[in-house]
This record gives sequence, structure tokens and C-alpha cells, in this order.
Amino acid sequence: MLQVSHIRENSEDIIKLLAIRNLDAKLMIEDVLNFDEERRQLQTKLDSTKAEMNSISKEIGNLFKSGQAEKANELKAKTSELKEIIKFLEQELNEKAEALNTLLYKIPNVPNPIVPKGNSDEDNLETLRDGKMPKLNDSALPHWELAKKYDIIDFELGNKIAGAGFPVYKGKGARLQRALIAYFLDKNTDAGYSEYQLPHLVNEASGFGTGQLPDKEGQMYHVTEDNLYLIPTAEVPGTNIFRDVIVDESDLPIGITGYTPCFRREAGSYGAHVRGLNRLHQFDKVEIIRVEHPTKSYEALDNMVSHVQDILKELKLPYRILRLCGGDLTFASALTYDFEVFSAAQERWLEVSSVSNFETYQSNRLKLRFKNSDGKNELAHTLNGSSLALPRILASILENYQTEDGIKIPDVLIPYTGFNIIN
Repeated sequence: MLQVSHIRENSEDIIKLLAIRNLDAKLMIEDVLNFDEERRQLQTKLDSTKAEMNSISKEIGNLFKSGQAEKANELKAKTSELKEIIKFLEQELNEKAEALNTLLYKIPNVPNPIVPKGNSDEDNLETLRDGKMPKLNDSALPHWELAKKYDIIDFELGNKIAGAGFPVYKGKGARLQRALIAYFLDKNTDAGYSEYQLPHLVNEASGFGTGQLPDKEGQMYHVTEDNLYLIPTAEVPGTNIFRDVIVDESDLPIGITGYTPCFRREAGSYGAHVRGLNRLHQFDKVEIIRVEHPTKSYEALDNMVSHVQDILKELKLPYRILRLCGGDLTFASALTYDFEVFSAAQERWLEVSSVSNFETYQSNRLKLRFKNSDGKNELAHTLNGSSLALPRILASILENYQTEDGIKIPDVLIPYTGFNIIN
């Protein structure tokens, strides 16, 4: 969430930048400032009352020492009164702080000034396009028909076991899925990211820490009896490793990677564009997460974008990079680049990765800090990116690499699959 001190010092700029998100934040910011002023006044009053009580307590001690017990007892009645006032002020202060936090949770991150204005994904800015478009013959099939033809993914079986959006990978389909996971993890660890195996459920504090709560309750599966949430992305457990942690400045940057299944309700999703692997309730993803010094986080973002590019180039998939507009930016992100690969059989672009810089938005919620050269605690910057989400990568490989003899395997994956064609 945004820092109150930052809002206090930059309220006009924040209101202007939040307008990029199509958000009129003037009243929200004014409410924050008003609550903050009331909170600070209460804090001042509480501090002065405590100081008065400490002063009287010392005086009482001196009076007893000097034999003035009667006068000391008179002052003790005053301290009892002050204790009740302090108790009341502390309760008022806690309530005011909770109300202030509730307001702050509702305000999204301030977008970077280079975020384009826009209302939806149609207004995203294409910054790069690369890769050779495959030429398929007229008999080319979409991936859901290829999956059935070669018996490598069974959507009907998944529907029987769990419901729509829970596919079952079989035979060479399962092997290809495992190959992609291993390949992505190897690429990430070779680039310096430490591999972690992470929990697939998180508590409420973790959801709040990375900004999924209270923004995305409707998209998350909630285990109500235990008040746990199935993770929508490895970003949530991975970033929460650093919740309530003060890292050494010398340890920055910190980079981790991990593979997890991801669970999303995707309420209201329907239509032709959600067929097959295009939109699932459970899917696999490999994530990269970085904790960075504030002065180096945008350089790190560029490096993460280049890293994902390298993977797509090795897979020889045509791709493009989009800078998300304000209307398509996620709640916690300051700047996001989406990667899309081209699906030749569907003749459309499929999103496979989002790479984002959250600046201090997550770290303020997480209380993730480092001690700077002046010896003061300072909020770190957090970043994350898909490297990569598997379903649409797999869909694009099936469609773009299909031939009359079967589906060829990208050269870089053959050492992981042990075969070079699905037929």
C-alpha cells in the first residue's frame, strides 16, 4: 500500500498519476489525509499524557523519599485518572489507525509516468514484436483438437474428476509439461535465481501482503474452515518469504524462482477464447521474484523482460511485448509488461507472462526493509514475473509446431522430453 508520508508530501502528484488508472482519487486522498491528521493529533495527545504521568510518577517517588506521603498520595489519584485517559486514547488511536489502513488498502499503486492511458487491454502499447510467424496448411488444428487427436490432454476426464478448467495431461503431454517446467527452472537458476519449493496455500496475511486481498477475493479459492487461500500465483508465497524481514543491503538484489500449480476461479469467463488451455482454473507456472534496492529496480525490470525474451527466442515462438495501460494495470503494480505468443491455428495472441515492478507497494504491506548506508530502515522494491505460465506456451507449441507427421518438439526441449515428435 502507499505510504502515508508519501501521500502527505505528494498528494497532488498522486492524484494526477492515479488518473492514468481512470481513477478520480481526490476524495480518497483527502480522506486519508484527514484520518492521518486526526491520528497524529491523537498520538501527540497520548505522548503528552504519558509524559505528564511519568513526570508525576517521578515526583511521587521524590515526595515519598522526602517524607511527604500525604502529598504523594494526593498525586497518586491523579495518575489513576491519567491511566484511564491513556487507555482511552490508545483505543482511539488503534481504531483510527485501523480505519486509516482500511482506506489505504482501497487505493491502488501509483502508476509509473510512462504507463499509457487507456481503459482495457485494447489500449495497451506494443513495444516490441519478434519471431517468425509459422505457415500452417488449411488442415491445421487448434490445440484442443490436437490434444484429442494425439491423446495427450483429456479435458473431458478433467471435467469428470473436478470440473471444467481442470485438464488431465497424459503420456507425452504430461512429459512435455514436465519438460517445460524443468527447462524454465534451469533457465532461471542459470540466471542467478535461487530455486524454492513453496506452499500451495497461504494465509490471509500473505494475501494482504502482496495485494491479492482485499482486491481479488472473488478470483481466489478460499478454504473457509481453515481461512486459507489456494495460491493464484507463486508470487504470493514467494514474496511473503520476506514479510517482516529486514535484509542486509549487501544481500541485495535477491532473486528466487519456483514452480507451483496456480488456482483461479476466473468467474464469468466464457466464450470461444476460453476453450482448451486458453483459460483454466488450475494451471502450472514458473515464477521469478526479485527484492531490489529502490535505485536499481527499473534496471532489474528491464533485465527480467530480457530474460523472458531469451526463453521465447529459444523456444522459437513468435511473441510481442505490451506495456499495460492504466485501465489494464493490476492493483499493486506500478509498471507491467505483458508477453504474448502468437497462436497460428487460432490466429490470435495469447498472454504467457506478466513482468511487474511494484516499487514499495508490496514491501510497505509486508514490512520488507533494508538498512541503508545511513543506518536507517528503508523499504525495498519488489518485482515478479511469469517465467513462464505453461498452458498457453504449451498451446502455442502444439499449434505452431504441428506438421502432417505430428507435433515437433522445440530443439531446446528435446533433452528434457527424450523424444522429438508427438505422433
